[in-house]
Amino acid sequence: MNKIRIEIKWALIFVAVFLLWMFLEKLLGLHSTHIDKHMYLTNLYAIPAIIIYVLAIKDKKKKYYHGQMTFRQGFIAGLIITVIVTLFSPLTQWITSTIITPEYFSNVIAYSVETGYYKSLEEAEAYFNLNNYMVQSTIGAFVMGVVTSAIVAFFVRKKSK
Repeated sequence: MNKIRIEIKWALIFVAVFLLWMFLEKLLGLHSTHIDKHMYLTNLYAIPAIIIYVLAIKDKKKKYYHGQMTFRQGFIAGLIITVIVTLFSPLTQWITSTIITPEYFSNVIAYSVETGYYKSLEEAEAYFNLNNYMVQSTIGAFVMGVVTSAIVAFFVRKKSK
């Protein structure tokens, strides 16, 4: 457990920042009044997500590998963070959808039907629901975490002289 203490710490930071981001989105009205902008602005979360991975892998490099880290070591550290975040994804989605912003699904369903994005209420409800979002967030967390880990590990690596 001591070997992955740094990864656990950063995975929990990632989860906390995600939940804060969801709360911020709600406060800014992206889940209600400005739901038309949500699809675009929610993607800005990639910025803090990448920053967290950079800080995490740099932290692992400095504290565990004493400033010398290979791509493989950095990538594995990122993968461990990714697996932890992925395991928490259904819970974070549940917290977001039931505690932070329980009205999101009804708002986005109404908006998507009203704008013609979905032709019927049933189609919109089939897509915008807790189970579907739990699956999407889990797959998304894993895929984006793997990609981010690889890119960050490439730039953070430093081979021994």
